[in-house]
Amino acid sequence: MNKPLRRIAIFCGLLVLALLIRGNWLQYVQADALQKNEHNRRIAIGRYEQPRGDIIVDGKPITGSKQTSGSDFDYKRTYKDGPMWAPVTGYASQAFGANHLEFIEDGILTGNDDRLFFRNTLDMLTGKKKEGGNVVTTLNADAQKAAYNGLKQRGGKGSVVALEPSTGKILALASFPSYDPSEIAGNSNADAEAWKKFQKSENPDDPMQNRALREVYPPGSTFKVLTAAAALEEGLYKSADEETDTPLPWIMPGTTTPLENDGDLPCENATLREALRVSCNTVFGKIGAQLGNDKMLEYAKKFGFTEEHFTPTRSSASVFSDDMNESQTALSSIGQFNTATTPLQMAMVTAAIANNGTLMKPYMVDELQAPSVDTIEKTDPEELSKPMSAENAQILQSMMETVVSEGTGSKAKIDGVTVGGKTGTAQHGVDNSENPYAWFISYAKGEDGSSPVAVAVIIEDDKAVRGDISGGGLAAPIAKSVMEAVVKGKQ
Repeated sequence: MNKPLRRIAIFCGLLVLALLIRGNWLQYVQADALQKNEHNRRIAIGRYEQPRGDIIVDGKPITGSKQTSGSDFDYKRTYKDGPMWAPVTGYASQAFGANHLEFIEDGILTGNDDRLFFRNTLDMLTGKKKEGGNVVTTLNADAQKAAYNGLKQRGGKGSVVALEPSTGKILALASFPSYDPSEIAGNSNADAEAWKKFQKSENPDDPMQNRALREVYPPGSTFKVLTAAAALEEGLYKSADEETDTPLPWIMPGTTTPLENDGDLPCENATLREALRVSCNTVFGKIGAQLGNDKMLEYAKKFGFTEEHFTPTRSSASVFSDDMNESQTALSSIGQFNTATTPLQMAMVTAAIANNGTLMKPYMVDELQAPSVDTIEKTDPEELSKPMSAENAQILQSMMETVVSEGTGSKAKIDGVTVGGKTGTAQHGVDNSENPYAWFISYAKGEDGSSPVAVAVIIEDDKAVRGDISGGGLAAPIAKSVMEAVVKGKQ
């Protein structure tokens, strides 16, 4: 072979080798990245070429699919009671992607999960069309309905989280105002207009915000149960009925400023039980200052603060600072200063107390099912921490039960059921200029001493008369209805 032909042959051989390398690089090394690329329209088309599997509550689907026309997408998502379930399901949209369970469990719902490979291969050989699997949730439909309707009737903004303390199962996860994911499930002009209408830039109420998991608020006096837990665990007090050495007024350390109570309350040297019943700032502020920033932070972390939680939907981390002086620590220990929390976090605090001091990891997916409804994966309850002993948890339970039976939480009473709770009215805005947030945390206890449900409720109401805003007045009735829904379901 002469030299020019040999050079051409070598050059052509190198081109073929380059093509082989590039092809293998794309097929094997970059395959996953290309498959997940948001601009890969083939993936979106494949996602909607068959009905999605369903998200299940109490054995019934709260989602569906319907055929579409005039598009290269064959099916689009539908939702039953969409606004009520949106914080759980999220949305699956031909135009805007997906979030929450629709995004996290997309592989199961579309049938593309690797765990369905054998079944998909068998279906391909038999000519059967690919199907999506199901996501079975831990949610309780009656509790969710009570939570959402309670928020809707109340008006304003707010959210509710209910947990099963012994397992960490999420029983209710409601946020208001909300939106209907069905309105943005397609890719039409109407879907685009609905998407625009739901954005915070167009709608200050921000209906797509998952307030139960993503919004952080000052917890106000509900945080006092955590401060009480720290006081009992550190041995500052041995019982609920031991008097505290708390002067009135109590001057915050390093200042000449007294920590004020909300009115003329019997807080001087009050017992822990009485201090929680009437919500004494002085008692719990002084406890926080005595224990100090490091100890209070330690107990806040034991209850779940400072960490994001995955349910599997991500929840924002709650805040308790690590660089506060005694006076700031005192304010943080009554749920003010810069302490901030999600409703999920306060439900976790309540659930740990109700579960005799053991905090379970919160979760909302009970199992994943193949299209044949065979179980692919089952969630086992998982202990996160043990922030307090069973003995001290039971002391704190007795204090919270006094709050409901004789104190500020009386609107959460349920006939024939033992209920413990704590109210909170959290100040916010520059110089506390805005309407406060109304909180209520609670649990219901069965005859055997176990607790089937713990609840956290927060209400934001910019239009309410400031003097009418209280956790006991606005949030406790909603918590009661959620607890009743769960307790009646257990009977």
